[in-house]
Amino acid sequence: MFTIITFVNNYSIASNFKSLTNKSLAAVVTHMDWVSDEWRELSLPELLSYTASAGIIFGGVLPYVPQYKQIKDNDSCGGFSTYVCLALLLANILRILFWFGRHFETPLLVQSIVMIIAMILLIELCIRTNNKDLLIPNKNRFFIESSDGNVCNFQPKKFFDFDVRYFWQWTDFISYIEFLATFTIITGVLIYIMLDVSIFVEAIGFLSVFIEALLGAPQLIKNYQNKSTLGMSKLMVFMWTFGDVFKTSYFIIRQAPVQFWVCGLLQVSIDLFIFGQILYYRKPYKKVSKSYIH
Repeated sequence: MFTIITFVNNYSIASNFKSLTNKSLAAVVTHMDWVSDEWRELSLPELLSYTASAGIIFGGVLPYVPQYKQIKDNDSCGGFSTYVCLALLLANILRILFWFGRHFETPLLVQSIVMIIAMILLIELCIRTNNKDLLIPNKNRFFIESSDGNVCNFQPKKFFDFDVRYFWQWTDFISYIEFLATFTIITGVLIYIMLDVSIFVEAIGFLSVFIEALLGAPQLIKNYQNKSTLGMSKLMVFMWTFGDVFKTSYFIIRQAPVQFWVCGLLQVSIDLFIFGQILYYRKPYKKVSKSYIH
């Protein structure tokens, strides 16, 4: 008798579970059909708008993928200026803080978050690559092997040493994080205090896009100093130019704040100058040391 009752109960539970599963699947299918219908009902301008937003969010990061790969493959970042990362990090931190004073389009805000993550990863790779030449017997002292085979003392460079001679040339990755956190906190407090002062908020917005517009300038100077563009990804520069033209056009069409598209035009101009360097510097390149040259 107990066996029969148990069988009946199990059968009832299984039937209920099967019924519930079927209903859930039907609901999922109905939802998928609804989503599919929603996408089918999108007009061409709406579809282009979604595509443009996705391009704005992720397109800015794509140029640094070939540069990241080139540094990793060549085990050297001698031809790449890490001040490019500094410019992008400061610009995007300021842009996020500017959003609290004057809301702009969400894709531009998300783009800044994605770019900050990408630049932190690129900086980490550059520091790790440079530190491969350093012998580290303890946390307070480095030793570096010179070109003649001798081992020399090498004092670590850290952010909290507050030595302006080594700004953005620190030997440990955590110093870069400490600087970015300090900059964000100080600037954030200032914006919080001055949030009702529109001219200050607008100045932060302008400073953000102006710094970003000049991000190619350190690379331009680096190429001039090296008299070569070897070590710099040409594909990165091409994608810079394409992305900056697209981004500037997006700013103008979407009627973004005037600071955005004016500085976008400046950014495109610098990209074209770097293209000129690629054409001009086509002679053999003297290899740059993996020491901390930025």
